[in-house]
Amino acid sequence: MSIDWKAAAQKHQAAYVDDLTKLIAIESVRDDSKKTEDAPLGPGPAEALQAFLKMAERDGFKTTNLDNLAGFIEYGEGDETIAILAHVDVMPAGEGWSTEPFTLTEKDGNLYGRGTSDDKGPALACYYGLKILKEQGIKLHKKVRFILGTDEESGWTGMTHYFKTQPEPTMGFSPDAEFPLINGEKGNATFTLTTQGSNGGQYKLNHFSAGLRENMVPRDAEAVVETDNNEALVSDFTAFLDVAPVTGDVHIDTDGVHFHVIGKAAHGMEPKNGINAGTYLASFLKTLDFGGDARAFVELVGGDLHDDSRVHKLGLAFTDKIMGDLTMNIGVMDFDAGKPGKIVLNFRYPKGMTADDLQAKLTEVANQNHFDLSKGREMVPHYVDPKDPIVTTLMGAYREMTGNEAAKPEVVGGGTYGRLMKRGVAFGALFMDHTPDTMHQVDEFQPVSDLMMAMAIYGRSIEALANELPD
Repeated sequence: MSIDWKAAAQKHQAAYVDDLTKLIAIESVRDDSKKTEDAPLGPGPAEALQAFLKMAERDGFKTTNLDNLAGFIEYGEGDETIAILAHVDVMPAGEGWSTEPFTLTEKDGNLYGRGTSDDKGPALACYYGLKILKEQGIKLHKKVRFILGTDEESGWTGMTHYFKTQPEPTMGFSPDAEFPLINGEKGNATFTLTTQGSNGGQYKLNHFSAGLRENMVPRDAEAVVETDNNEALVSDFTAFLDVAPVTGDVHIDTDGVHFHVIGKAAHGMEPKNGINAGTYLASFLKTLDFGGDARAFVELVGGDLHDDSRVHKLGLAFTDKIMGDLTMNIGVMDFDAGKPGKIVLNFRYPKGMTADDLQAKLTEVANQNHFDLSKGREMVPHYVDPKDPIVTTLMGAYREMTGNEAAKPEVVGGGTYGRLMKRGVAFGALFMDHTPDTMHQVDEFQPVSDLMMAMAIYGRSIEALANELPD
């Protein structure tokens, strides 16, 4: 029996939007400060996982919850397992939304809300592709496991727990990126520079903060500075705003001059798509007479790290002909007088270099500024041969549904669950040729028509992978 996938997707649109409304309403941001035995990553991720699995149980699927860290939905039979790796957690909403971030809002054919693009919208579209197969009684000759993680945006604890307790899949994909298909992902490494918060000089930096996560370009930055000439400092900052590509405001309070800068949030894999409010504010502050750690902090953030996503100033610029440029995102900046502060740097690096190369240079930077350096999680570059059947089968389904015969797989800086499998790729759901990337940004959205097309592509892809893929 042949399925008219586009017609089937349209038939399920209303039900899909209803289910997505319920998922978007759950503020599933990882919050370790609220963790419990039943919610090890905080209440939001656990609630979203349970809600997704409950939808699958409603539809007659077998489900398994692994300690509220991960879960999976099963369909089909066979010795081989095709994995679909998605996530139910989301980034913090941040400020500046024109809609309520945790209320699904439809405007002009677009669905707005945190998670509509990353990853609740695509994950649910892919699930509906599997659901349609089940409703149509299509027998699958390989087992499909639809696996849900709960902290893809902050640590991968959930999916790590899955791979430690469950058999490794044969191959699979993650519906957590863009079409047509991503067969290569850059390495990902995070480093933290720590300062003790000393001051000196004519000005005193009481406070500086910018950024929510390492993999997100900061939209907002704030600072509080003490000086004997408040009015002159306010005037200088106003002049700075007149020429800088940011907006902001300034006011005088009892503890000093308060600055606020607004840039543009973006996914940390390509900092050029955003405007880093933190480094722009520091670029202004570094002109002032600070001393001690405050001076080193603003000079580094506002100097060598500012507006240099390709890291030329630190001598780390590197390009691979297949994977492209090394990139750096300055994701979090914190300074409070007399207390430990930090600068968190996230690098996406191509094959041909290593995290050790990055660490060696950053150790020099740390020593020069009397900072401490620590390395966080690291993921090495991942690449699947374009001739591998997982790539050719998925590309075939994409071309069949879209008619785009010229489409080719690509390499990106983002990191998805696809890299957890040797034969794992990322597959949709963003159509970059006509829809802007709003992942990790305010007013995140996906056109409902794109999500319905993604549903058709995913359904056809699962059918092809489970029944037609060569051994």
